[in-house]
Amino acid sequence: MIYSRNFTLKFTLQRPPPDFLLRSSENLVGSISQIPRLYRAERAVPPARCEDLEAAVNAAGLTSKQALKEAKVALLEYLHATRSIQYLDADHMSRNSPYFLEGLLKKVVIAGNIGRSVSRYLRYHPINEFEPFFESIGLTPSEYPSILPKNMMFLSDDQLLLENYYALCNYGIPRNKIGKIYMEAAEVFRYDYGVLPSKLRAYERLGLGQPTLLKVIASSPYLLTGDCNPDFVKVIEKFRHYVKDINWIEGHLLDDTSCNWSQMLRLLCFLGRVLTEQQLSDIINLHPDFLFEGSGGSSTLSLIVFLLKFGLSVDQISFIFINFPPIRVSKFLSNLRHCFLFLSELEMEAAEIGKIFRSHSLMLGSFTLKKTNSLLSNLNVGKKRLRMFVQDNPLELKNWELGRRVKPLPGTDEEKISRLRKTEFLLRLGYDADSKEMKDAFKLFRGKGAELQERFNCIVQAGLDPQDVQEMLKVAPQILNLRIDVINQKIDYLVNELRHPVSTLVNFPSYLSYSTERVRLRFSVYKWLVDQGCADPNISLRAVISCREDMFIQCYVNRHPSGPKFWQDLKNEIYCQN
Repeated sequence: MIYSRNFTLKFTLQRPPPDFLLRSSENLVGSISQIPRLYRAERAVPPARCEDLEAAVNAAGLTSKQALKEAKVALLEYLHATRSIQYLDADHMSRNSPYFLEGLLKKVVIAGNIGRSVSRYLRYHPINEFEPFFESIGLTPSEYPSILPKNMMFLSDDQLLLENYYALCNYGIPRNKIGKIYMEAAEVFRYDYGVLPSKLRAYERLGLGQPTLLKVIASSPYLLTGDCNPDFVKVIEKFRHYVKDINWIEGHLLDDTSCNWSQMLRLLCFLGRVLTEQQLSDIINLHPDFLFEGSGGSSTLSLIVFLLKFGLSVDQISFIFINFPPIRVSKFLSNLRHCFLFLSELEMEAAEIGKIFRSHSLMLGSFTLKKTNSLLSNLNVGKKRLRMFVQDNPLELKNWELGRRVKPLPGTDEEKISRLRKTEFLLRLGYDADSKEMKDAFKLFRGKGAELQERFNCIVQAGLDPQDVQEMLKVAPQILNLRIDVINQKIDYLVNELRHPVSTLVNFPSYLSYSTERVRLRFSVYKWLVDQGCADPNISLRAVISCREDMFIQCYVNRHPSGPKFWQDLKNEIYCQN
């Protein structure tokens, strides 16, 4: 058997070998090296660095979940076996640092098994152990880069950090909550041996049980800094007078929300001045959200300021607190603000708004009012009528709660008379009573019956037959929604400026719908084009006015080289004047 580089020649001799095989071994090797190479050995594909986790997973033929699982095992083995970190700590770090693991996998050169590749990488590339540690205690990758130690990369180098970390863990604080303590009270992790446990024992001497103190510390890490927080101690002492068990506060501290005990103390002092002992006791026991909602009662303080701005007295505010509805303070305040916005949109005067709030704040904060546009539509009224109705009947607001069905307001005597006159006017125009056309006409013609009749008479008095005006309204009913002065102005411009007879309106009633600026601009340009010999002088009024602006420019203005400039200059002049 003869070997040469990447292939093997094997001969089975069944008869005397040929003459060339009897040559010397040196010549034999030389002759073999001259034989053309017909086969190529299979080369292993060199491993490549993957720029993202998905590429790495695909290269290894695994799912993302499987890849992360293998990476966790490799990281656990590295932290515990190689770096001698306690198993529970290493296991927690490897299980709760997914972003770190993803970043690690992007750096690893994947060659077959992902776990082995990660282990091989970690063998020659030690990691900064503070990164998975900080992530495992609840910090995000955007939070911990700024707090990474500059001259350390191994956890064992910072013994004080570990000592205080273990003190918090042993006391019962969840590991994933310790990150918040580090961010808000980093000096806690610089305490000397035994200092942190002594602070915890000092708070326990206030009568707080361990479960309660755990939640207090998690919501207010700053309590661990310095000596016992005096404001917190005063709040606890006040609570002793109103609750049977001081550990009652555990059930009212909100998770992941900081509590400002200084602010809570100020609120308690204020309530103590305006309420009796029994009233304050009832509020604390029946409505603890007053004190704990909004980081120590900030929602309640905002509510008090809001009510004071509307002129409520301290006694009135006390009455609201004593009879507070079973909803959150922030929701009550939101409802009041919504009502204020509603009254403001009705253009109600500030004095009237204050009067309603001073008398009915408790009711207004107890429900969520519908939006203004929705009420105007459902009640079938305008702002003026609704404003007057609310001023006379503020308790009716309760019936307009969000989610309730709202019925239209009953019409007043004045409205009934106006509707009757409008009906009579439409009957004179030829509409049939109780027909669909009559109902549509009520929506098309805006205004009272007397106003519509005055506008009709104005057009007739310009020199048109009433029958012709009726036919005009069937084609362009919107012209009767114009004010009388606007109608007279447009008819005057038609007759005296454009030199068209008023009878032109019979065939083109929509003329009255167009603005005077538009009519003036179009006919001024048209007249100029006629003078330049670029337009037919017999074009109808409708053709000049009713076509779109781009069509007018294309069909008329562009006929003259200076047309676009003349058009734009005149347009700027006319519209700037107005």
